[in-house]
Amino acid sequence: MNNLFPIFLKLENLHTLIVGGGYVGLEKITAVLDNSPEATVTLVSPEIRQEIRDIAMDNARITLIERKFQDKDLVEKDLVIVATNDKEENKRIKLVARAKHMLCNVADTPDLCDFYLSSVVRKGNLKVAISTNGMSPTMAKRLKEVLNEALPDNLETAMEQLKAVRDMLKGDFAYKVDELNRITSVLVEKPEGK
Repeated sequence: MNNLFPIFLKLENLHTLIVGGGYVGLEKITAVLDNSPEATVTLVSPEIRQEIRDIAMDNARITLIERKFQDKDLVEKDLVIVATNDKEENKRIKLVARAKHMLCNVADTPDLCDFYLSSVVRKGNLKVAISTNGMSPTMAKRLKEVLNEALPDNLETAMEQLKAVRDMLKGDFAYKVDELNRITSVLVEKPEGK
């Protein structure tokens, strides 16, 4: 059973630490910046891929530190993503982060994760995150493709119109919710005979 609590973080208000500068580190920094282009990220690794260097060169909010991780790297960070090839070091970093009450994701090690990075479908301001509870990133990727095709491209216009209606509605919160539910019910109604 998937007991994960889904949230969307405003990473532009947080400082993210990524430990590892290889392919997985590149994947993680790309995921962070694709979803939160204004995120502040520090990446620590003795070796850093050129693609990561290129990303950092174009983004003043990214700091690269070319050396092994040190516990002091967690100071003034809000969450950490660990992406090294050293399983014992990954586990150690997780324990240090836990002692500092920091959220930690250890790539490809669900048992050491406080959170997972999800597959994301984007249509304008709509974001749908997909979780398989760490069981199958490949399944999440395939579901992302299906949803991306299934959701219409004009959702942004519909959301703007609903926001305008919400802003015009008078009454208390419950009344507004009831009205918006009534207006949007056509989105989930099944045609007769189905």
